[in-house]
Amino acid sequence: MTDRTEERLITESGVAARVAAIVEPVIVDLGFRLVRVKVSGQNGCTVQIMAERPDGTMSVADCETVSRAVSPALDVDDPIDRAYHLEISSPGIDRPLVRPGDFERWAGHEAKIEMAVAQDGRKRYRGIVRGVDGERALVELPDAKDEAERIARLPLAEIGEARLVLTDELVRESLRRGTAPSQEGADETEEVEGDEDETSDARPSHNDNDPVTKE
Repeated sequence: MTDRTEERLITESGVAARVAAIVEPVIVDLGFRLVRVKVSGQNGCTVQIMAERPDGTMSVADCETVSRAVSPALDVDDPIDRAYHLEISSPGIDRPLVRPGDFERWAGHEAKIEMAVAQDGRKRYRGIVRGVDGERALVELPDAKDEAERIARLPLAEIGEARLVLTDELVRESLRRGTAPSQEGADETEEVEGDEDETSDARPSHNDNDPVTKE
């Protein structure tokens, strides 16, 4: 599924949600999809905006394009009450799964899933993604006690966080699809002003080294 208008199941709260509401329409108009916004205390304050093309690719040039477009929008609406660094990045290889299509596109690969709502007393799952059946993600569990419990059917609306596990097979598949970031891109970063987030060397990013200061 490559529809860039497909809604995200896993979204932000607080200040990150305010940033997402501002930048997502801008990103969509450019032909990209928003993956995640995260605000962290890195470098004082960092706002990371993770985006991608509908096919899952995101180059350093794409990051720069998004940065140039979202920076003015953030300046106008000013959702951050302090100086921040703005980072635009790709999802990386061990990417978050935030849309139903992500669970279909990466079926056959291992993922870690944490439920916002416990399922039979269990919140954490790790297994092989097997796609989507209606409103539920299918995950094959290697730790299942019997065959009847091998496939977990997790309500998509109740997933708190989901991310692919970095494996050799995933790296090979990402390289085949052209979604793996280049080493050259992995060294690029851009900073402006925003909130909190951790960043990864496993994804291309664009960063402006001069943080924006709010008066």
